[in-house]
Amino acid sequence: MVEVFVPLLIVLMIVGALIAIETPVMLHSVISLGAVGFLLSIVFLFLAAPDLAMTQIAVEIVTLVLLLKATSRSHQERDVMSPWSVQKLAMGGMLVLLAILSAPMLGELPEFGEPVTDRFADAPSNVYLREGLEKTGAANIVTAVLLDFRGYDTLGEATVLFCAALGALTVLRRDRSNVSRDSGGGTRP
Repeated sequence: MVEVFVPLLIVLMIVGALIAIETPVMLHSVISLGAVGFLLSIVFLFLAAPDLAMTQIAVEIVTLVLLLKATSRSHQERDVMSPWSVQKLAMGGMLVLLAILSAPMLGELPEFGEPVTDRFADAPSNVYLREGLEKTGAANIVTAVLLDFRGYDTLGEATVLFCAALGALTVLRRDRSNVSRDSGGGTRP
C-alpha cells in the first residue's frame, strides 16, 4: 500500500508546489503551500514516522495561519464575516464540546507522580536509560536519544522546520517584489 500511495502523494506535492510558485494570486499560493505541507504529513504517516507527521502538522497550521493573516488585504472583509457575538458563541461551544469529549480520558490518567516507566516496562525510554551510555558513549541521555537513537527523526524534524521557513519566506518575498513592481512608475490597468 505504501508503494502505491507515497509516490502519488509526492507527485501531488510537486504539483502543489508548482502551483504555489506560479499562481499570480497570493491566496491561491498560500493555500497550495498548505496543501503541500499537509500531504507531506500524510507521507510521514505512511512511512511510519508519526512524530514527524505531528511536527509537520503543527508547523503547517501555524505557518498557514500566519501566511493567511499576512496576505489578507482588506479589513472590511473580516468585519463582514461574523460579528463578535457569534465568534464568542462558537468558541464557547467548541470549548464545551472539548470538555465533554475529554472528560472520559481524565479517568484513564495515572496517579499524580506515578512514573510512566513503571507502567510500561518495555517502553523505549527504559531502553534508552538502561543502555544509552554503553551504546552511544554520550553522558547526556537527551543527546544520545536525539542524535543516536533517533537521529533520522531529528534530521527529519529539522528538515520540516527548514522547509516551512523557506516556503514562507519564498511566498512573502514574492509578494513584496510584486508590490514593489506594481508601485513603480507604470500605470495599473
